[in-house]
Amino acid sequence: MNGGPSGFNNAPVTRTIIIATALLTILFGIQGRSGNVGWSYQDIFKKLQIWKLIASVFAFSSTPELLFGIYLLYYFRMFERQIGSNKYSVFILFSVIVSLLLEILALKLLKDPSLTILTSGPYGLIFSSFIPFYFDIPVSTRFRVFSLHFSDKTFIYLAGLQVMHTKHDCILFLLFLSPNLDTHLI
Repeated sequence: MNGGPSGFNNAPVTRTIIIATALLTILFGIQGRSGNVGWSYQDIFKKLQIWKLIASVFAFSSTPELLFGIYLLYYFRMFERQIGSNKYSVFILFSVIVSLLLEILALKLLKDPSLTILTSGPYGLIFSSFIPFYFDIPVSTRFRVFSLHFSDKTFIYLAGLQVMHTKHDCILFLLFLSPNLDTHLI
C-alpha cells in the first residue's frame, strides 16, 4: 500500500515522534531498564515519579513493539501531510493527553496492585490513528489468497494486531482507553 512519497517530506512532527520513540527505547534498552519504562499506581500516586508518564508515552518496552510501532507511525505520516503539521500536532497532543488521563483515571479507580506496570509506548497515538485510517483512506487494491479476500489496508491492520499482541496483558486495557473513538481528523 502506498503511503505517499517516501521519507519525511512535509512530515516534521512525525519525524520528531519517531526519532524520540527510537532514541528513548534504545536508551532504556541499553541501560537494561526497558521493562521498567511503564508505570503503575504506586509510581504515580505514592512515589510521584511523574517522569515515568512522559517516558512511557514515547518509549516501547521491547524491540518487536519498536519495529512495528515505528512502522505504523511512519505509515500514518500521511495524515500529517493531509491536514498539515499544526493540526496533526494538535491531534497528537489530544490523543496523548486523553489516553494518559484515561489511564490515570482507570488506575485511580481500580487501585489494583496486581496491575503492576502498564505497557509503555505511543499506543494512544497509534490506535487513535486507526480511526481516521479506517474512515478516510480508501481501499485501492483488492486481492484473494486461497479464496480469502484482502485489501491493501489489510497489512496495516495486521501490523496493528501485532503491536496489540506483543503485550496482550496490558495493551487491551490501553486499546479501550484510546481516544477519538467517535471522531476522526478534520
